[in-house]
Amino acid sequence: MTPNFFPGLLGTFARAVETNDAAGLASLFTADGIYEDGFFGSHTGRNAIAAMLQRFHETGSSYCWEFIDPVSDGATGYARFRFSYASLLPESAGRPVLFEGISCFRFRDDLIVRYSEAFDRGVALVQLDFPPARITRVLERTAAAQNRLPEARRHLDRFLPG
Repeated sequence: MTPNFFPGLLGTFARAVETNDAAGLASLFTADGIYEDGFFGSHTGRNAIAAMLQRFHETGSSYCWEFIDPVSDGATGYARFRFSYASLLPESAGRPVLFEGISCFRFRDDLIVRYSEAFDRGVALVQLDFPPARITRVLERTAAAQNRLPEARRHLDRFLPG
């Protein structure tokens, strides 16, 4: 990879999301690439990734995605991000949402093989003015999914009785 590969990819990635360029976003991924979104879940393959982006734009508008402090060794890349949009959900239409997080990119053959992100979902949900019970349900599902991961076992099994 060239030294400017990752910052350039981040710019292309952000523009594709902001402009609803599903084909452009999907083309950044390997054929079996995975986009793991903090709200919409995991999507495998270019068609699924393109469909997910369409879903983004059905539930929000005026997207802005800013990547900050990118670092990459060619196989993995990390960048902080700031992400904002206006909600199109009926119960929160027009409400602006802004949150920050960290993106992780894994590469194969200069394409993204896996994208994942970490951010505080609660910060986004409270800006949508969701009722507390709904926010709690979303966060409980997120915690349960995290705690089911095999890599969580080392941390959680030590608290089991016996």
